[in-house]
Amino acid sequence: MKVFKTLPVFIIAAVFFTVASISGNSVQAADTTIVVLDMQKALSDSEIGKKAQQSMEEKVKELQEKFKKDEDELMALQEEIEKKSSVWSEEKKQDKSIEFQKKRRDLRVKQDDANLELKKLQEQKLSPILKEMEEIVDKVAKEKGYKIILPKAAVVYTEKSVEITDEVTKALNEMPK
Repeated sequence: MKVFKTLPVFIIAAVFFTVASISGNSVQAADTTIVVLDMQKALSDSEIGKKAQQSMEEKVKELQEKFKKDEDELMALQEEIEKKSSVWSEEKKQDKSIEFQKKRRDLRVKQDDANLELKKLQEQKLSPILKEMEEIVDKVAKEKGYKIILPKAAVVYTEKSVEITDEVTKALNEMPK
């Protein structure tokens, strides 16, 4: 009989501790501030990011102009082969075909070299900016007490109030040049 009298007290105590522990987790979750950062937007909207992008675009344009002549020559050779191959001897067809293949291969090699050059330039321009952005994000997180900063691309939905992209962009713009 005595067991039955203490059982309700035990159940009430268990329920109380369960509710208390659930409430404790909620409070802890409320202390954890999670914000979102669109790094691509911060980079492209910042002055230093715009300068890096402009520099990259100028290099791309320069390389495109450089390849335009080679591409035009290749297209002209292809058209010549298509139009005149019916009247050429087999030897001439083969020579023109080999010439076309060499020019196409040379153009590809030049384009691959240009792509490597662009990749190197991009790394050269963006690495210091991204390092600076990382320091800014760390500073902002410590100042504002943010515990977690997620990339915007990884978040399905967020309210504007938890996005710090504008704040990081502003800090990037204020850094010494």
